[in-house]
Amino acid sequence: MEFFNPHLYDLSNAELWVAVGLIAFFVIVVLAGVPKLVAGQLDARAARIQSELDEAARLRAEAEALLAQIRQEKAEAEAQAAAMLEAAEADARVMEAEARAKLEETLKRRQDLAERRIAQAEVQATAEVKAAAADLAARAAEQILAARLAGQKTDPLLDDAIAQIGSRLN
Repeated sequence: MEFFNPHLYDLSNAELWVAVGLIAFFVIVVLAGVPKLVAGQLDARAARIQSELDEAARLRAEAEALLAQIRQEKAEAEAQAAAMLEAAEADARVMEAEARAKLEETLKRRQDLAERRIAQAEVQATAEVKAAAADLAARAAEQILAARLAGQKTDPLLDDAIAQIGSRLN
């Protein structure tokens, strides 16, 4: 309780003058408006920080909206890619069916052509065999006739066979 000590209020006491100087300093500071200045600067700094926080919140909201839009576009792109893949697979199946039908048609045409060629070859071979048989029969008939003319003999069986050769060859 130094405050109640009478020696404290002696004008030669240095502690008294320090206390008076300190009180005068605080009065001058208050009268000069330093607390308002400090409070104004603190308020300005708080407002600046608040505006930076608001800007950060706005940027975050924009980023979240952009992220949502990108995710939606990604989902749409994936869906579009899946649809394109399905369409490509369907086109491939159609092309495969068309190719298979064309291949079967080509094979059938080639088979028909081969069968026609075989039939023509058979007809030609039959004609060649008939011609060879007719030629052989004509030579045999010529030899028989030559032998008959040489011997002037008539053989009724031979005459019937020669008569039948002409009808059998046709």
